[in-house]
Amino acid sequence: MKMRQSRQGDKQGEVDFTKPDFDLDERRPLGLGKIYVAGYGKSEIHESGGGGGWFSRLLLTFLFLVLMLGGALVAMVEMYPPQGVLILEYHKVNDRTKDDYTVSPTEFSAQMDALKEDGYTAISVLDFLRAKKGKQELPEKPVVVTFDDGYSDNYTEALPILEKRGMKATVFMVTNDIGLPGYLTWDQLHDMEKRGVELGSHTANHLPLTEMTLDEARDEVQKSKLQMEWKGLKTIFVLSYPNGKYDKYMPKILKEEEYLAAVTGDPGLNTFQTDPYRLLRTNIPPSHFGIREFRLRIWKSKAMALLGLWQNVGEMKE
Repeated sequence: MKMRQSRQGDKQGEVDFTKPDFDLDERRPLGLGKIYVAGYGKSEIHESGGGGGWFSRLLLTFLFLVLMLGGALVAMVEMYPPQGVLILEYHKVNDRTKDDYTVSPTEFSAQMDALKEDGYTAISVLDFLRAKKGKQELPEKPVVVTFDDGYSDNYTEALPILEKRGMKATVFMVTNDIGLPGYLTWDQLHDMEKRGVELGSHTANHLPLTEMTLDEARDEVQKSKLQMEWKGLKTIFVLSYPNGKYDKYMPKILKEEEYLAAVTGDPGLNTFQTDPYRLLRTNIPPSHFGIREFRLRIWKSKAMALLGLWQNVGEMKE
């Protein structure tokens, strides 16, 4: 018996079954898939596939659904933007240091311009708290621009950029670093306050409050607040948790030490239902993709607010 096969090297395309490389049981050359003979013409060779076909289809279906859901979420955020106060988190603004905490002055300027273009108005944390009590009105799109740690470039670089655009800011100080090289001085803090900057506490030593005893945590927030007030600055009402870490005991301590609010590192938008001791903030690190990345981070906070994910609504229970 002979079989037509379009394979080079066989005389007139014929396969000789007596050759040692032919598998008599399978009736196909070793290493190839099954041979399907298509009538009297040339036979068609199909290599037998693995079981990956179903997985590929499943993966494509999953990716398609993800894209559809993502597109729907983008449309929802644009069509039905969630209401709330956006709080941005910065650290350093300069061209000297290159790390995950430094935004260049050019980049910071572009971001502040983008906020203005998008209709945002800068407010302070106390503005938000007063509005919550019905003592003032908030603008249509409020934003709070905050800085952690108290670096000197907040005064030399960031403040002129903000003032040029008529924008406020809030700076959270690590009080035992005040006056050290690279950090704000007491004179600069007094001048910043006169120029409309809100000052808050970032504790005395920038140690995670959740990694110490409750007495030690109380000492950190108490000394920081008192030290700034004793130096003649306005009453300190707001704290930024070091490294964004907090637990169920922190709000009680802060209330007893006469703080009115605290900011976290949790993204989202703040409403009057947000726990004031767990205010949400959007971190802004140096950008790799320009202003689009900046807007994407804001969009992420809006999306989480729209979906109601981790929005710190209500007080924490002890």
